[in-house]
Amino acid sequence: MDIPQVKPLHPNLSVPRDGWGRPLIVPEAGGRPAGHTRTTTFIDCIEDKSNLIDWQGRMVLMGSAKRPDLLGRARELDPENSTDKKKLNALTEQAKDAAGANEKSRRGTHLHDLSEYVDRGEPLPRTISGQDLDDMAAYLLATSVLKVVAIEQFVVVPELSVGGTFDRLSYYEGPGPDGRPIKGNFITDTKTGSIEYGELKMASQLAVYSRGKLYDHTQFPVNADDKAAIKEWKKQEFTAEQAAQAYAPLPPVSQDWGIVVHLPQGEGTCDLYWVDLNIGWALARLALTIRKARSMKGAMRPFLYEFADVVDAAAQSV
Repeated sequence: MDIPQVKPLHPNLSVPRDGWGRPLIVPEAGGRPAGHTRTTTFIDCIEDKSNLIDWQGRMVLMGSAKRPDLLGRARELDPENSTDKKKLNALTEQAKDAAGANEKSRRGTHLHDLSEYVDRGEPLPRTISGQDLDDMAAYLLATSVLKVVAIEQFVVVPELSVGGTFDRLSYYEGPGPDGRPIKGNFITDTKTGSIEYGELKMASQLAVYSRGKLYDHTQFPVNADDKAAIKEWKKQEFTAEQAAQAYAPLPPVSQDWGIVVHLPQGEGTCDLYWVDLNIGWALARLALTIRKARSMKGAMRPFLYEFADVVDAAAQSV
C-alpha cells in the first residue's frame, strides 16, 4: 500500500549528530559538544531480541525469494572482507525491504504524523485513506481523556549521557493504575506495532524521558546536514553560561507512571496502558551498569609459561 506523504506539523527538530547517529549535546557545565546515546539505543541492552532476530531472518529469506538477483550479487562477496561486509549488509536491507519488513515502520511514522494533526485539533489531510480515518477516529476517542501539554520535545538526561524525543506530555485526571484518583502530567508514547514483548523496554524508555531536561539545540546553531560544518562545530568550547541557555526543566511530570497509547496499524482500535516508571528507571540504571561493564578490560589474559619448561616436558613425553 502506498502511504501518502503527510508533512508533520512540528518544526524541524533536527539535532546535530555524529557519524554514529548520536545526538551531539553541549554539556550543561559547558565544554565541547559530546555524543549522547539515543534513548532507545541506550535501553536496548535489557531487551530479549531473540524474537526480533528470528523475524529478521525470516524477512531476509522471504525477500531473497522475491529478489533472486540479490543472491547472485551476494555470491560474489566475501563475508570476512570488511568492504564486502558493508555490501552484504546493504543487500540484506534490500532483501528485508522486498519482503515488506520496512512497510510497518513507514506506516507507523505515517500514523504518528497523522496523530499530531489530531492532537493539535487540525483537520486531517484529504488524501488519507478510509483505513487512516478509522485509525485516527479510534485514536481520538481513546485519547480524549488526555490533554496534550507538549508534542515531540527533545530532552537530555545528563547522568546517563542520553538524549531523545518523547511523543507527548499529557495532562490526565481520573482513575489511576490502582483505580484511585490521580492527576498530573504524564509522559505519553504512541506505539503502532506489537506491544506483546516490549513492556520493560517501554517502561524504561518513558522513565528516562520523565527524568530529562528540555534541551534547545538552536542555542548552538549549525547546519546538521553539513558534515564539514559539524566537524568544525564540534571543536568549539562553550561556557557554562552559554550552555545554561539551552537547558530548561520539564513541567512537573510524574516519575511514577507513564502512559502508552497502543494504536495497532489498520485495525481501527486504540487502547491506553499505564506504565510503571519506577520499574523502568531501575532498568535504566541497570542498563547504565551493563553499558559501563562492556568497556571493562582484563576479563581474559594470555596464558604465560616458561618456554624452556615446555620443551623439557615435551622431550620427557617422547
